[in-house]
Amino acid sequence: MKPVLLAEDEPSDVFIMERAWKKAGIENELRIVKDGQQAVEYIGGTGAFTDREKHPLPCLILLDIKLPYLSGHQVIEWVRATHSAQTLPVVFLTSSANDMDIDKAYRLGGNAYLVKPPTAEKLVQMLEDLKNFWMKHNCFPPDALAIKHPAQVG
Repeated sequence: MKPVLLAEDEPSDVFIMERAWKKAGIENELRIVKDGQQAVEYIGGTGAFTDREKHPLPCLILLDIKLPYLSGHQVIEWVRATHSAQTLPVVFLTSSANDMDIDKAYRLGGNAYLVKPPTAEKLVQMLEDLKNFWMKHNCFPPDALAIKHPAQVG
């Protein structure tokens, strides 16, 4: 089962998310990176994340907008421009309910936009909904790394 990658720089939010993840009963391992640069390196399999056995490509990315080094918007721009990652589902999970942030997230190719709820209990409920949609009902794209690009065939 593939992991889910969470890009979140706030330690208290990471702590709450890890607890809520377990309470929601999500079986996929939650992998955490603390900034936008680490997110790009993890997804791209570079830097400290070159070993795909230890750091497999995630099935889903949960992305905060306000991250150090590269913003969530910059991360998704990179993801959508990178052949081996461009079909990865990206769900923005952020504290911003700003219309401009929401619009930009979708224009850059976000698959969903969730505003962090105010309590841990509501986060568990949100994650249960996320699990029911993304892990139970959604059909993920085939592994981009396993698909031969038309230019590579023949």
